[in-house]
Parts: sequence; structure tokens; C-alpha cells
Amino acid sequence: MKANLAQREPEILKKWQDIDLYQKIRKQKKGQPLFVLLDGPIYANGHIHMGHALNRVLKDIITKSKSLSGFDAPLVPGWDCHGLPIELLVEKKIGKSGHKVSAQDFRKACREFANQFIEIQRDEFKRLGMLADWDRLYTTMDFGFEADIIRSLSHIVKNGHLQKGYKPVYWCLDCGSALAEAEVEYADKVSPAIDVRFRVIDETAFLSRFEKVEKGAGSISIPIWTTTPWSLPGNEAVALNPEVEYALVEVDGERLLLAAELVESVMQRYGKEKNRVLAKITGKALEGILVQHPFYAKQVPVILGNHVTVDSGTGAVHTAPAHGVDDYQVCIQYGLAVDNPVGDDGCFTAKTELFAGIHVTKANDAIIKVLQEKNTLLHLAKITHSYPHCWRHKTPLIYRSTPQWFISMDKKHLRKDALQAIDRVEWVPDWGKNRIKSMIENRPDWCISRQRTWGVPIPLFINIETDEIHPRSVEFMEKVADMVEKEGVDAWYSLDPNTLLGNEADKYKKTLDTLDVWFDSGVTHEGVLKRWPELQFPADLYLEGSDQHRGWFQSSLLTSVGINGHEPFKTVFTHGYVVDGQGRKMSKSIGNVIAPEKIIQSLGADVLRLWVASIDYRTEIGVSDEILTRTSETYRRLRNTARFLLANLDGFDPSKDMVKPEQMLALDRWVVDRARLIQEDILKAYESFQFHVIYQKIHHFCAQDLGSFYLDIIKDRQYTTKTDGLARRSAQTAMFHIIEALVRWMAPILSFTAEEIWQYIPGKREESVFLSAWYLDLPALNSDAVMNHAYWDKMQAIRNAVNKEIENQRNAGLIGSALEADVKLHCTAEVKKDLDLLEDDLRFVLITSGAEVLLANSHMDGLSTTEVPGLWVKVTPVSYPKCERCWHRMEDIGKHTKHPTLCGRCVENVDGKGEVRKFA
Repeated sequence: MKANLAQREPEILKKWQDIDLYQKIRKQKKGQPLFVLLDGPIYANGHIHMGHALNRVLKDIITKSKSLSGFDAPLVPGWDCHGLPIELLVEKKIGKSGHKVSAQDFRKACREFANQFIEIQRDEFKRLGMLADWDRLYTTMDFGFEADIIRSLSHIVKNGHLQKGYKPVYWCLDCGSALAEAEVEYADKVSPAIDVRFRVIDETAFLSRFEKVEKGAGSISIPIWTTTPWSLPGNEAVALNPEVEYALVEVDGERLLLAAELVESVMQRYGKEKNRVLAKITGKALEGILVQHPFYAKQVPVILGNHVTVDSGTGAVHTAPAHGVDDYQVCIQYGLAVDNPVGDDGCFTAKTELFAGIHVTKANDAIIKVLQEKNTLLHLAKITHSYPHCWRHKTPLIYRSTPQWFISMDKKHLRKDALQAIDRVEWVPDWGKNRIKSMIENRPDWCISRQRTWGVPIPLFINIETDEIHPRSVEFMEKVADMVEKEGVDAWYSLDPNTLLGNEADKYKKTLDTLDVWFDSGVTHEGVLKRWPELQFPADLYLEGSDQHRGWFQSSLLTSVGINGHEPFKTVFTHGYVVDGQGRKMSKSIGNVIAPEKIIQSLGADVLRLWVASIDYRTEIGVSDEILTRTSETYRRLRNTARFLLANLDGFDPSKDMVKPEQMLALDRWVVDRARLIQEDILKAYESFQFHVIYQKIHHFCAQDLGSFYLDIIKDRQYTTKTDGLARRSAQTAMFHIIEALVRWMAPILSFTAEEIWQYIPGKREESVFLSAWYLDLPALNSDAVMNHAYWDKMQAIRNAVNKEIENQRNAGLIGSALEADVKLHCTAEVKKDLDLLEDDLRFVLITSGAEVLLANSHMDGLSTTEVPGLWVKVTPVSYPKCERCWHRMEDIGKHTKHPTLCGRCVENVDGKGEVRKFA
């Protein structure tokens, strides 16, 4: 009865390992329809957390249920190994690459670090009860996988999607590297918000653009508003919206050009009550006007851009092409220079006038001071706003133009093709489709290059004079991939260019950038689906958290469409984040982190697995000690139901003792058909990944249909009727059918418990429940059966009504157990007709010593009303003695000389004559 899961589960794990269960399943399922769930690689840099446990248990539930449905459903687990998180941890131990340690030794240390945690995480996932190919897992640092990453890139190059650009990218000052969109998160930041004058050079030319303008006084300026003063050294223009109406406003002896609908808010910000609008004009009329840079001796033009909005600021945008995507794109259209004054170290370069050597995080104050000195600062305030941060360091990012490699979204119609592919995929939940679609529609070109040591190289040769890649790049990349497959990525770094280029070697240089790790994991469709012979492309299912719409789902989609012209998945399944019971993100600082290991040690892995199945994964997923305690109580109820079924199948041999459906008692026929109908719902729920529905169905069946009704009723038959009589064998046949079905329903979720149950079910069977299939031998109830589901539903309601009145009598101290009660059921003719069908079996359904059905009349005094229409009940204590065998209180006890303490029914059963129970 006591589960002792923490002790029993490891024993079952050892059995699975000893019999090599995973490979036995593969051998058994060979030739069956294939179902491929591609495991998204998790990062190998620490112990698993609840998010990992949730994700991998969901995958395990799916592959196990598919296997029971007759599919060959392999699961190849994977690990993501390259990239900055591991690199930073290794740096803390042995120092930076190229400083205290060589790049080659540094990469070796990173590889060892990743291997260490792969082993740790693999054991932790095994302990969760996952059945997977643990001996043939994949990692992105396998030489073969690294080679496939390079081959995938060569296909991207061949298909024309790669381009080099000096574009602004998210730059982490702590990483010293470009970041991908998926590596950016947003958090609040306090920034200086400044309004800055850009004075008009030729006021006459400026005013001539207006059709009509009132005379005003003072110099003319176009103010801009920005929260990044440090970006002003990179300014190349001021942008206006061509369709927006602008107003020339006179205020305090100067004239300012502001978006007309922002005049009032700007004046409030400046604290200026008196102002006068002199004229209005659309932005497009001012294109080409020159304005003075606020602190440099240079003039910059007014340009036009649709990215300029009037929801805040002044309606004019300071434009620094090295520090913003919109700025870059509009400046390229105008042929303006893209000059980046910020170095890799985050400091202004030596040629940056006034601010050389100052780090951008410290430059704001210096720049504001210069603006004040130049009298170009109109207003200064502090604001708190949402700002991009590095997801690793949690520090603010900057946009910075650097020479990087990009996968173009539009050069070869990748964006268009990816959007079409999205429409061909099933998204679960369906909101995932619109989410990823909007991301693809709005995303910039994908920057795939990084300036790191631990990663897969971008193996290109660049012409020193033209900066173009070698025309035979695809051919060379394939050869490099072959080398990497044998030696790892060091093969590229140690490669002498003469080996491939021959006489051309002195005209080219090797690239030293590494690939974005999202490219690594994104090409698992090439390195896993196409490499593993037991898998197939495209996968049937990708399953990860909702954050992967901007991460793995997106990188997989773009690379697959770019390489194959086809999406890598048929269905994408998304789950939410794990939060605590109050809906808060799990955090060590808050102290609300719950480790899977702790749950397993105290409650068992099956309780954790049951929690995973109980939740609606489409939203945030709460977990706490209280939630897990409730889950363990549900587990105990399910386990004890199975235990009762197994205990009552003792001595039952299904090859000899099974009762044919047409000979089974009506109640037994009903409960088996109830199981059959529930199984239909459960199999549909497994098919649609609605695991919380399965949890609810199983729980309700065990707690209500079985525990509170059927099993309670048949105890008398099991314990008091003839051992091999029809009454007992019929109930045992029903319980055998139920446990055969129930153990399989439970198996994908409560894997350890199902395996334990499997060993105790009578009859010959497979070595493991996971070598079986759904139980399809549940006999259906005859469609014309009088005692159908509606009938037994009514009997449950009547029984509940009687029990309620018995409980009232017990609370009043009039009776003890239900078997001390005699029940009179006064009812309408319709209800009486149903109750009369049970004949003498009614008292066994009600579990009372006496039960009489009477037609209701006008004399209803002393009767209790019930919630069942047409039924009134009266419960009185029975005065007869108690049968020591069945505990019923019967009038005939003491009348049998041979068995004076038994009732007549028990005397017959003891003497072997048995009894005929017709219905229940």
C-alpha cells in the first residue's frame, strides 16, 4: 500500500536498463508507422530545473503514448554545447582564450565542461523515467554534428541567402559580441531623456519651403528627443515623417519645428506656457534642409522615414546609422556614411572627437555637459523605460554597427517562403501561429556571426582587396566539413590556406568568426533528422516552451526553408513557463525554486510526472509544495484503486475464469463499458496532447465510478459469495478488463507505477507494459440493454441520496455503519419501475441490510426529501443481529444450527451451494 517511490523507482529503472527496454521497443516496433518527435537540445551547463523536467516529461508522455498506439516513436535526446554561457564559466576557471591559455586548449576545456554536465543531466532525465536513446544521444559539439553545421551553412551560401554587412546589431558590452534577437530580453532601465537643438543652417532656404509663414523672432532649430545621448557622436541626419504635419513654433525668442500634434506635450515638458504657431508644413517639404550637428563642426541633412512616429518625443528623430536598424536602413537609402565610433570594448575610438576612450556607459554625462556648453540642450529629465538587455548578463545592450555575416530575409525571398511554410504547419495551441508569423514578418536580417572562441567557425576565405568571399566557397566549405568530421572545429583554425587555395592563398584571409549557437541548434533537421536512419525529415513534432517562437522554432524554420525550401516540422507544440504557486517566476533570490531532484527524493518521479499531466500547459504553469502535495494525494488514490483491483484478482486465471460478456452481471457489464467509453476519450486526448483531460478522466473514473460506487458495491460479492461462483467471477472479469485498460492509460504518465502494476496482473503478458498496446478487449454494452449508462447514472444519484440521509442519521447517533440501516424508498411510479428492476439486489447496491421500494402516496410524514426528483427516503436502524461473515443484519441469523452466527445467504455460500446474484 505504501508507494515508497523514491526506493522502488530506481529498481524499475535498473530493470529497464538490464533488459535494454528502449532497444526492445525499437525492435518490436520496426516496420510500424513512424512518429518522430525531434528533441530540442537543452544547454549543457548545470543541473536540470523544473522547466527541463516539464519539457522532457511531456515529450516522454507523447512518445510512449504513440508507441502504445502502434507507432514506432523513437526519442533521441540532444544537447546544445557551444556558445557564451559555457565559455564564461570556463573563463572563470582557466582564464580567457589567448591570455593564460591557448584557443585550442580553451576549446578543449569547454568541451570537457559540456561533457561533464551532459552526463549529469542524462542521469537526471533517466531518473524521471524517460525512455530514450541514451546511448546514442546527439550533441552539437559532436564532430559529425559540427561538420553538418558547416554543410548546412554551405547550403545557405549556395542558395544565396548569406551576405556580409556593416550593419547595426545588438551588442553586449559584457559579452564583447553581437547577439541574436532570441538572446535579447527586455527590462526597465533609467535613462537620461534629452531634447537637443539641431539649428537650421540656411533659415531663408528653410522658410522658403512654407507656403505661408508669419514673421517670428530668433534662430530656427529642429529639436530631437532621445534616451541614448551616447549615440549622438554617430549622428548623420535628422529624420522627419513625410506625411506628418509639422508646426513652426515661436517660444522664448527662438523658433522650433515640432510635430503639430506634439506641440502641446512638448511645451508642457519644457514648462513653456506662451508659444505661437507661425506656420505648418508636411515633413516631405523639408527634405534636404541642412542642420548643424549639436557639438561637432559638421552639417547633417533632414531626411524622411516612415519609422518616425508622433506617439512621443518631438516628431523629429536623431539618426545614427551605426546605432539603430531603422536609422541604418534610412541612411543607406540616402547614401549616408555608416560610421561607428564605438569600439569592440564599448569605448569611443581614438578618432572620436571630444569623447575618445570614454566607455559608452559613462559617456552620457560627458555628452550632456558638452551640449550644455554648446547651448544645444533644450531639456533634460530621467525616465524609466523598457530597454533591451543581454539574457545572460542582464545588462543593457547597445546597437553597434560591425562587419557581420547575415542571413538575408529578403534577398532570396526567405521571409516570404517562411511565412508560407508557417501556414502549412499545425500550431498547438493555435495562437502560436500568429505569434511566430508576426516575428518573421518584422524581424531584421539574421546576424549569424559571433566573435567568440567556443563555437563552430564560419569557414570562408575573404578576398583581401575586394572583401568578397571566394567563388569556390561552397566547395571549400564541404571539404572543411569533412576535416571537421574527423578532427573537430580545430581543423579549421589549424588549416593552412595553401591546402585549399594553393597559389591564391596570399590573396585571401580566413574568417575567424563563429556561428550563432541558434544556427547550431536550428540545423538539427540536418544533423539529426537526416543523419539518424531511424528518424525522418520533416519531423512530426517539435515541442518546446513558448519562448522558442523567437528561438529554436524560428531558427529551425528559417534554416530548413533556406536549405530545403520546406519546413522541418509538421506540428509545433508549445508549453508555458513554470512559475510558483503565486504566479511568480522561479528565482533563487526569491527562494521559490523547487528542484526536480527534491521532488523525486521526497515524493517520487511519478508524482512529478502526474503534476506535468495535470496542468493545462498552454498558460503559465504553477508549482509549489502545496500543489505537489495535492498531486501526491491524487496519486495515492490512483495507486490504491489499482491495488484494490489487483488484490481482488488473486487466484483469478484469465485463461480459465473469464466470464463471457453476455453472462456477466449487469453492473459488471456497465462498468466495463464505462471503461471502454472513457478509453475512447483518453485516446483522443493523447492524440491531441490534452494530458490534463486524461488526468481528469482517470481520476474521476477511479474516484467516482470505481471508488465511490462500483468497487464499494462488489466488496460483498468478492468477500462473501462462492469463490468460483458466477457472482464473484463476473466481478473479477470486470476488474481484470479494467486493470488491463487502466495500467495502459497510466503508463505514459505514471510510468514506474504502471510497470509495477504490470508485474502483478494475472495472465501471460509482455515483459514490460511498454511492449504492449492499448487494451482493445473491453466488451461493449448491448445497445438495447435496459440497465444502460443512463440507468446506472440514476442509481448512483439514488445511492448518493440514500448515503446522505444515512450520514445524517449517523451524525445524530441513531446508527453506526450503513449496514445497520434499513431503507424505505418512497418514489413515483417511474422511479419505482427503475428500482424494481434490481429486485433483491437493491440492498447490495445501497450497501444496507434492508431496502424496500414503496409507491409514494399522500402520507409522507417522517420522510426525507432528496435531490433525486420523485424520491423520498426514510432510514431506520435495524434491530436484527449482525452476521459475523458478511456483517449484514438479518432476521434469520441464529436459525441455522450448523452456523448459528451466520445469515442464511452466508450459510449457503459456506456450504458451497452459492447464490445467484442477478444484477449487482
